[in-house]
Amino acid sequence: MTDSLLNAIFMVVDFVFDLSIAFDRTRRLSQQVTGSDKIVEVPPDPKPLPPAAQRALAEAEERERTREYAAQAASGIDPVV
Repeated sequence: MTDSLLNAIFMVVDFVFDLSIAFDRTRRLSQQVTGSDKIVEVPPDPKPLPPAAQRALAEAEERERTREYAAQAASGIDPVV
């Protein structure tokens, strides 16, 4: 019984070492391929805005352009169109 328990412990330790080696080799490979071994999370693709939000964004951008145009006109700078 002691032999089988000791054998099981050695098998688990060997498995952990194998995982460690595989992880290290993967990091080294990624470093060779990409030039960096940093693991970064990629953000998900942005969801398209609903039509109401697109209209609101367009209106806000138009108001901002109008405000900038008015500020340039008030300061005497020729507006860039």
